[in-house]
Amino acid sequence: MIPLSSAAIAKVDTRLKEAIPTLRRLYCHVEEGKCTEAGFRAILVLDEKHRLVGILDFQSTIGLLFPEISGNFAEKAHALWDSLGAVSRFGPVDETKLSLNTRIAKNAEKPIGHFMLKIRGTISTDADLLEALMVLCRNKASVLPVYDGDQLVGIVRDSDLFMRIAEMLEKQATALREICPLPDAGTLPMRY
Repeated sequence: MIPLSSAAIAKVDTRLKEAIPTLRRLYCHVEEGKCTEAGFRAILVLDEKHRLVGILDFQSTIGLLFPEISGNFAEKAHALWDSLGAVSRFGPVDETKLSLNTRIAKNAEKPIGHFMLKIRGTISTDADLLEALMVLCRNKASVLPVYDGDQLVGIVRDSDLFMRIAEMLEKQATALREICPLPDAGTLPMRY
C-alpha cells in the first residue's frame, strides 16, 4: 500500500494544466533525468470536504484533452459533425481546424472534477492479496483506495499487486530449488 501522505492529491476544481505537470513529475522522476514506470500513474481527486471522489489517470487525461476520440457517443457524434464543417454545438468555431497545441491548451483549462474516473471499488486495510485482486479485476480499475474504517489511508496500484505476485513466484521458485536442487550438468549421464 502507498500511504496517503505519499500519494498525489488534487481538488476537483484543479485545472488539468495544473495536474499534468504533477503527474509527469511523479511518474517520470524528471528531476533525475529519467522516465520510469515506477512512479505514480494517477492523482487522487478530493472534494471540498477532503473526501476521495475520483482518480485522474493517463486515460482520463487523454479523454479530457481529446473528448471526441475517447468520449461517449454524443461527443464522438459532435466531433464528426464538426469535422464535416457543420456549426459546432459550442458556436461557429470548428475545433477540428484548431492546431493540436491550441486544442490541448484550451482543454487543459477544464477542471479535472468533470472528467476524473469515479471510484470503482475500495478495500480495507485488512484485505488480503486475493481480495484486492478480485476488487481490482471486477471493477477494471488500476488503483484502489484503501480505507481503515471511514478513513482513507492509502492506495494500492495494479503494479503493486503485480509485484507482490512476482515476489511470491520468486520465493516459490527459490524454495523449490532448495528442496529439489537441479543436478549439475556435468554429472548428468550422456545419452547418444
